[in-house]
Order: sequence, then C-alpha cells, then structure tokens
Amino acid sequence: MTYPTDRPATWLVTGTSRGLGLALVRHLLQRGDHVAATTRSTSRLLAALDGAPTGGLLPLEVALTDEDSVRAAVEASVARFGSIDVVVNNAGYGYLGAVEETSDADVRRMFDVQVNGTWNVLRSVLPVMRAARSGHVMTVSSILGLLSFPGWGLYCAAKHAVEGLTESLAGEVAEHGIRVSILEPGYFDTDFLREGSLALAGTELAAYPGVHTMIAAHQAMPGTQLGDPAKAAEAIVAVATRADGPLRQQLGSDSSGMAGDRAAALAAEVEAGRELAQATDREG
Repeated sequence: MTYPTDRPATWLVTGTSRGLGLALVRHLLQRGDHVAATTRSTSRLLAALDGAPTGGLLPLEVALTDEDSVRAAVEASVARFGSIDVVVNNAGYGYLGAVEETSDADVRRMFDVQVNGTWNVLRSVLPVMRAARSGHVMTVSSILGLLSFPGWGLYCAAKHAVEGLTESLAGEVAEHGIRVSILEPGYFDTDFLREGSLALAGTELAAYPGVHTMIAAHQAMPGTQLGDPAKAAEAIVAVATRADGPLRQQLGSDSSGMAGDRAAALAAEVEAGRELAQATDREG
C-alpha cells in the first residue's frame, strides 16, 4: 500500500487557491496531513485558508508551465517533508466557445497549462516516487475528459489528452510501486464557472447561437451546482487510501450518470460497426 499509515501523508497539490484544490488542501490540513500547495498567488491561498490549521502547509508560488519552477517546488517539498506520497494534478481552467471561434493563442495556452503543466509535474515528481518505490499520482480531469459537448471543444481536447497521458503513465509506473488515478468531477459548487476560472472565446460568430445560449446558461449556474467540494475532498482521500483504488473515479452523481450513458453508447457503437470493422482485415 502506497499511502502511509505510520505518519502524516505528504501531498503535493497544484491549483490550490480556489475550487476543488482549495477544498482538498483545507481537508488535508484538518486531517493533520502535510501539504505542499502550489498556486500562482500564495497570498490568495493563505487568505482563502483563513481559519484552517496551517502548521503542515508549504505554500509554493509556482508557474506550472516553467519546468524549472516546478522542479524547485518538488525539491522544496522533499526538503521540508522528506517525501511526496500523493501528487494531485489539479490546476486548470474552463473554456467555452465553438471550435471555429477558438483562436490559436487560446489553444496553445490551454494545452500549455493543462497538458505541459501536468507533464512538468510528472517529470519532476516521478524520480522521487520511483526512488521510494511508493506513491500515488492523481489527475483531476473532468467528466468531459470522457465525453464531449458542443461549446466545450478546447477544454475537452485538453482533458482527453490528460486522460490519455495518465492512463499510459499507469501502465508504465506500476512496476515501481506507484499507483495512478484519474478523477472525473461533474458540476461542483466552486468558482469554476466564474470570471477568473473560466475563459471565453474572443470571437462570437452568429452561426452558433446554440453554443452561445449554452454559455449564458453556464455563466448563470454558479451556486446551483449539485456537487459539494468538501465531499469531493473526502472522496479523493478515500481513493488515495484504498489499496485497490480505481484507475478512473467519477465524482458527483451527474458525472457517474453521464459516464454510464457514455459507456453504453460506446458499446452500442462498437457492436453496430463490428461487421464493417472486420471487413477491413486482409484476406488469408
């Protein structure tokens, strides 16, 4: 089992000044665990944690897109706590807009943060875990890493990429005693759909009124989401402490329901296309 039972666990969590990352850090500190928390603003993180016990906290101002910055954060975490038991790649932001409305700069920024940033963390933390022959890598994806909706194309593309990366990683590091999990949240009552966590396409084309209606509905959604961030934090710890934890874990009844529907639809598509698929084999 990779989760320690004889001492406080040490977690490295990215994207911690708001949303699920903040809820997780608060929960871990209340448990008495050690937390290296990366953020773009340590002052914002500390203000958001007002009232929480912070004796086990190492706040780190890190640019995840800068490999040297990430490496320094990992080194500081190990120097402070002696190990890293669990890393949670949580940093990211939302984006809404039709594919045709999405600029080249938008695409590059999204993939730089979501994909390259995750890769930077992995390259820095995996040597520590391999040396210990223990550890747990957790990637916060989304239910939109498993399926897609109109208007979410760029966000879905990044989350699908992160899920592919993480699933490959799971097969690579199992022999080193490292576990890997993908977390797929649905709608949670966080700042995710508010300004600062949600980017919009700079161009709005009249050809996509349905997408624009969807965007307006999502901008009006904050405060009504079904998911409870505090309960999500408890669930993440539950996955980390299980010896037989899953590769994928949905968070939220909406996410679970959509995942089930997607699995059934995919199974039906595979069956419907089986005859044509088999017809493309070479004869003999």
